[in-house]
Amino acid sequence: MALRNIRQLGDEILTKKCRDVKEVTPKIKELIEDMLETMYDGNGVGLAAPQVGILKRLTVIDIGDGPIVLINPRVIESRGEQTGDEGCLSLPGKAGVVTRPYYVKVEAWDEEMNRFEMEGEELLARAFCHEIDHLDGHMYVEKIEGPLHDAVYEDEEEE
Repeated sequence: MALRNIRQLGDEILTKKCRDVKEVTPKIKELIEDMLETMYDGNGVGLAAPQVGILKRLTVIDIGDGPIVLINPRVIESRGEQTGDEGCLSLPGKAGVVTRPYYVKVEAWDEEMNRFEMEGEELLARAFCHEIDHLDGHMYVEKIEGPLHDAVYEDEEEE
């Protein structure tokens, strides 16, 4: 496993639409492991392949319940609304207020290319939408309500 460089806002690759993953090769498995390690190292809850320079429809998420790997994900159902701060490893130290669905159901494929569906509410729903946006060449800054501001993290508030 290896840490990958995270592309930052302004990098053209973050504006490009990703291609489907056709098969899980050893190279894709290595990418998944590297993305998880990179996400954890950056204290993120999600990371999409274009953020590490790879235009593949692949994302990893962990909101604290263990890693989720989504290959070729797409939102198939959503409802409700939630508004809150959102940040991104491609724009470190900043956050913005974004409105997303409260509930989201995604369709994706796992590392054995088995199709599955997964539901999420609150933070998981937000993470699904945020990461799938990356796969379509979009970042949360396109959706913010008001200005970007410095991100405040829970562990910093406790010090």
